[in-house]
Amino acid sequence: MMQGDKIRVLVADDSAFMRKVLLGILDSDGGFEIVGEACDGREAVEKNARLKPQVITMDVNMPHMDGLQATEVIMATEPRPIVIVSSESRAGAKATLRALELGAIDFVAKPTSAVDLDMSSVREELVRKLRTAAKVRVVRNVMRKGPIAIFSTTMTSETGLLEPTVPVMTARAEDRRAFAAPVALPNLQLPVAVLAASTGGPATLMKLLPQFRAGFPGALLVVQHMPGSFTPQFAEQLASVSQIPVKQAQNGEQLRAGQAYVCPGDCHLRVVPPGRIVLDDGPRIAGYRPNIDVTLESVAVLAGGNAVAAILTGMGNDGARGVQAVQEYGGLVLAQDEATSVIFGMPFEAIRTGAVHQVLPLEQIAAAITWRLMQPRGASRMAGS
Repeated sequence: MMQGDKIRVLVADDSAFMRKVLLGILDSDGGFEIVGEACDGREAVEKNARLKPQVITMDVNMPHMDGLQATEVIMATEPRPIVIVSSESRAGAKATLRALELGAIDFVAKPTSAVDLDMSSVREELVRKLRTAAKVRVVRNVMRKGPIAIFSTTMTSETGLLEPTVPVMTARAEDRRAFAAPVALPNLQLPVAVLAASTGGPATLMKLLPQFRAGFPGALLVVQHMPGSFTPQFAEQLASVSQIPVKQAQNGEQLRAGQAYVCPGDCHLRVVPPGRIVLDDGPRIAGYRPNIDVTLESVAVLAGGNAVAAILTGMGNDGARGVQAVQEYGGLVLAQDEATSVIFGMPFEAIRTGAVHQVLPLEQIAAAITWRLMQPRGASRMAGS
């Protein structure tokens, strides 16, 4: 590979040893050029502006200015793709997820002892995620306060598709009680919606979950490619911004309307009659655990026309097989559009199957799901019928 083709990387970490390890990994790959090192957040901000790397590896715990502050400044001033390299501890998970919310593209979890041998175990993941991040087109991230604009939708007689109508504003936390719960639809089995995401998913889901109103008429399953040590904290962070309750899914629990369930990152999730969650910590399927196809196929069989699948930002093709099952059993399949996706990999692969009914910007997905789940579709197979 020619020098000019190499990906220019800035490495930010307060540990000289860890910087040496990261540099060794990237040098040995041959596809990267280390344009600079930073020992704290302030230096990372300064060198980013001056050296203009294609991608940055960012530690979280650093002196003077930590990785969260540096990420926020960089994404608001001189935006660059950032991959967080952080601890797998609970504190590390919380900080990493906050960095993703602030605009970081992805993360690599440092092994607990952080020695050279351990870091070599994540070599492939680090290289792959840096290559992916370097291709992402980033924009300035201005942190917004207050309500988020979403769009209501309506069904058109000509196309049979949902179309955006008048913008609606979600409420601040203190105003959530003002929302009326959706009218219950009699004699209708529990509808189920699945939100599926990978790269870029944590920040995307932090924007999407608040758009579901209290009284959501179905169960909401969130399947995000993420280490199992991160998903409990992720569920808590989603719950802190959501108008509907959010929890990490537990083996054997019964789905109920108005509840969001986050799939544990070290398990596959299936739904079996009569709407019970089954978690499986078996081997990866097609390289993924959780595997999105597994969840979608089980929901398709049980919920039929009362199922909705939304394929969000992510790398790879997980979900492409599952959406075909959802469509075959009469459910609705949505895909996030390219303009609002961090990585348009999973949505694109789903669209290629021909099973996607609508391609929507992120701001319209919650309203489209809610509208669909409130329409009578006949009995699902939740009772094993």
